[in-house]
Amino acid sequence: MNKLGEKIEALKVIAHPARIAILEELSQGVKCVSDFQDFLEIRQSNVSQHLSALRHAGLIDYFIDGRLRCYFLKSPFILDLLEIVKKDYPCELPGPDCCPVTKKGTYPGDRRR
Repeated sequence: MNKLGEKIEALKVIAHPARIAILEELSQGVKCVSDFQDFLEIRQSNVSQHLSALRHAGLIDYFIDGRLRCYFLKSPFILDLLEIVKKDYPCELPGPDCCPVTKKGTYPGDRRR
């Protein structure tokens, strides 16, 4: 997953709390559908829909072990993304010096009116 467009599409697909939870679980190792069902507290059919969307986007894949579908992460982009999502930021960035809110300075570029 190197292209910016692919990463943007991946962000669109994972923008759901259940999908983020699924990806977090998969970052710990292989899981089957029943594993997800236990901690997500949603129906198996709903879990399968989320897994299908993630798989279709190329973020996860599965192998079959007997009667079980065992899912795993496929994209290394997801591990980096999950680290960013979990990171705690203590404060906002300060406003720029030319910001009307901070009342400091003026805009350094050309003003278009």
